[in-house]
Amino acid sequence: MRLLVRFMGFLFAAGTVLFLVGVGAVAGLIWHFSKDLPDYSQLQDYEPPVMTRVHAVDGSLLGEYAKERRLYLPIQAVPKLVINAFLAAEDKNFYEHGGIDYTGMARAGVLYLQNFGSNRRPQGASTITQQVAKNFLLTNEVSFARKIKEALLAMRIEKTYSKDKILELYLNEIYLGLGAYGIAAASLVYFDKSVNELTVAEASYLAALPKMPATLHPVRNRDRAVERRNYVIDRLLENGWIKQADADKARKELLTVTNRSNGAHTFAGEYFAEEVRRDIFERYGEKKLYEGGLSVRTTLDPKIQVMARKTMVSGLVNYDEQQGYRGAMSKLDISGDWGVKLAEIKSLSDISPWRMAVVLETSDQSARIGFQPSRELGGAISKQRETGLISLDGIKWARAASGPAKGRAATAVSQVLQPGDVIYADPLYSKEGQPVEGQYRLRQIPEVSGAMVVMDPWTGRVLAMVGGFSFDQSQFNRATQAYRQPGSSFKPIVYSAALDNGYTPSTVVLDAPIEIDQGQGAGVWRPENFSSGKFQGPVTLRNALRQSLNTVTVRLAQDIGMPLIGEYARRFGVYDELPNYLSYALGAGETTAMRMVTAYSMLANGGRRVKPTLIDRIQDRYGRTIFKHDQRECRGCDAPGGWKSQNEPQLIDRREQVLDSMTAYQITELMEGVVQAGTATVVKEVGKPIAGKTGTTNEAKDAWFVGFSPDVAVAIYMGYDKPRALGKGNAATGGHLAAPIARDFLKLALADKPAVPFKVPAGIKLVRVVAKTGMRAGPGETGGTILEAFKPGTAPPDNYSVIGVADADGRGGVPASQQQQPDSGFFMRPGTGGLY
Repeated sequence: MRLLVRFMGFLFAAGTVLFLVGVGAVAGLIWHFSKDLPDYSQLQDYEPPVMTRVHAVDGSLLGEYAKERRLYLPIQAVPKLVINAFLAAEDKNFYEHGGIDYTGMARAGVLYLQNFGSNRRPQGASTITQQVAKNFLLTNEVSFARKIKEALLAMRIEKTYSKDKILELYLNEIYLGLGAYGIAAASLVYFDKSVNELTVAEASYLAALPKMPATLHPVRNRDRAVERRNYVIDRLLENGWIKQADADKARKELLTVTNRSNGAHTFAGEYFAEEVRRDIFERYGEKKLYEGGLSVRTTLDPKIQVMARKTMVSGLVNYDEQQGYRGAMSKLDISGDWGVKLAEIKSLSDISPWRMAVVLETSDQSARIGFQPSRELGGAISKQRETGLISLDGIKWARAASGPAKGRAATAVSQVLQPGDVIYADPLYSKEGQPVEGQYRLRQIPEVSGAMVVMDPWTGRVLAMVGGFSFDQSQFNRATQAYRQPGSSFKPIVYSAALDNGYTPSTVVLDAPIEIDQGQGAGVWRPENFSSGKFQGPVTLRNALRQSLNTVTVRLAQDIGMPLIGEYARRFGVYDELPNYLSYALGAGETTAMRMVTAYSMLANGGRRVKPTLIDRIQDRYGRTIFKHDQRECRGCDAPGGWKSQNEPQLIDRREQVLDSMTAYQITELMEGVVQAGTATVVKEVGKPIAGKTGTTNEAKDAWFVGFSPDVAVAIYMGYDKPRALGKGNAATGGHLAAPIARDFLKLALADKPAVPFKVPAGIKLVRVVAKTGMRAGPGETGGTILEAFKPGTAPPDNYSVIGVADADGRGGVPASQQQQPDSGFFMRPGTGGLY
């Protein structure tokens, strides 16, 4: 008995020692792994990378920019269904355990032993808190050391942060496949929905993704994805979080996902969105753009943008088709499955309703074509093969662009199309404007390009921008990056400088041949009007601008001096520096469509400076405004005590007056004459007050129209990216090519606007004058007269005083005192004459 007692005492002592050693070992182990644990307090101030989102004026999404597509969602905004789905899939005891779920670990161990060798997926034992510790503070290293650190961190995190905070971090950090981080982004990427709109089946699928997003791909591994989704549905039912009927309905729901693009989401807004992206990058840098979670409200009006895109593309295509059909884009072997081969050819994604197709067979009357099949999510080529017909009506525009048959109309479809030709086609419409079922029209990508910018002239807000035919074809933005000669569309700046410095619309200048010695062996420059060889003698400034007379503009520039014109060009932002060459008065310099529409906006708004902007406001991830374009002061907008019949708020506008408001009205009236009876008469069809000016550069390499109504300003140019002549004669002028695009756009944009005349500023006198001479009309004289605008202290002339009358020796019709001298600093560059 004594021996038994001694033996039991020995065992107790040994057990105690082993226990103490074990406790010490565990304590030592905990101390060892605790001493270099990451600082978990950083979770308090954690700011995850969040995508920047760009919106149009109506709130529609224009674009998203991110390295990790994530939208941070507070836990209070997460629906209970979504929370329960993730708890069911990952950690149903989350709100009960202290960071480590010992019951869950035991259950997982038992199930693992029971299913050993069955190839069934083992049940995970990591809690959501442990996953937060791993995802935020540790690596993905597979080791016992990492698991111990994970457990220790989980317990510390649980003591420091609330359960809701931990769950919020988890739901916003997890990677859920297809580039989506967090539930808010994943909901958009997979289903194009907010989390509040998710069904039980959709929420269950997202909850199934954290452990193996690639394995559960909704297209490549659909069966596996549905199986795992249904597992989560079963767990929701088992935990009593959904009803049996909800579970049955969710299991039957098809797993259908939406392939949501990363690019611009507003049709036709790609150039605009990219310009905004570059702007934000320059303001705040790459990190802020792609990780800062900025909310950007742009100035883009989607309705106006679609109008601008439609009319600009139509103008480019119409011109290009007039030049003839250049042939198929490429050839394709149509034996076998032509769809797979056609799917491998890169097609433009932003020119809907145009679609790439291959010609399958042809006859004299028609050609059967097969359209490029679409790609499903994951890149798989659709098995569907769609075909259609191109009849004679669909190729009647396709005259040969070169060769012996150049310009000859085709009499058979087989003369234009051959089997294997890769082309573009879009639906054929009847004369009544209805699509002809099953029939299509041949299309070709235009070689010519151009740009359009639409601006609010009072604020500088860019309402629409077209930077070319297709952003997918070329990301070069011709509206902001292409520097082109504006030609005669620059003349209103010259005339504004004159009107602002003592001249009147009735000032008479000589339209006659002029010769200017350029000095230094550069020869004599003889600027010509577009109608070379025809001169009108004395003409008023109004009639000179209306007919775009070059010799008058040169004489006017000589009279007021190029330095003064250069100063006005800088004021209006057309050029940063204007050389003292008289040819620059005819638009021989290079500028952009954005600069031109901004300058004309200042003419439209009464001479106030406007700064062009594509962005109204930028907010950070917390909703704080960090940029606002409108800098006007609003006096009386704050009413702390509420509205109590006080005076209306006032907007204080401190913008610089770059041009006298009366001068701005005078030049506006002159340009309204250009539309009514000048080089832009086609725009008169809009039926609303429009002022504008056309422009055509040397050799017709660029065609322009820039103009405005009281509500909107627009600049359009058309030209080849590698400049070459657009044609010859009137057919290649701004009035023939650019002005019709402006007409079509303004008809759409102003359709619902009343015909409001341009506002007459205080002080302007409207005097009736003879339209041809500019002299005051006699009493009762109405025929051939107009109302002309004069500033106080000025009046229409009673007799001629002509600028540029020929002197006695007859040197080019320029008085000797005004002729160009080699040492005066005004020289012509060779070959810069003849701008129109």
